[in-house]
Amino acid sequence: MSTPHIAQKAPYVKKMPAGTYWWCACGLSKDQPFCDGSHKGSGIAPTKVVLTEEKTVAWCGCKHSANGAFCDGKHKTV
Repeated sequence: MSTPHIAQKAPYVKKMPAGTYWWCACGLSKDQPFCDGSHKGSGIAPTKVVLTEEKTVAWCGCKHSANGAFCDGKHKTV
């Protein structure tokens, strides 16, 4: 699998406490937008994201953002 699966064509907007998160980059996780291990064998690894403070995050749902785990609006054209 060289192209990630589009989990949804909109960001996952969530208020997140400070902490370490693994963002699903393959789009196969059942726990979107976070990794549940479904990527195994896909050739696409999750992305580690460290938040140093609580904030609202727009996690990329289309998995095509040029801004990694964070939405850049690419879902409007995929």
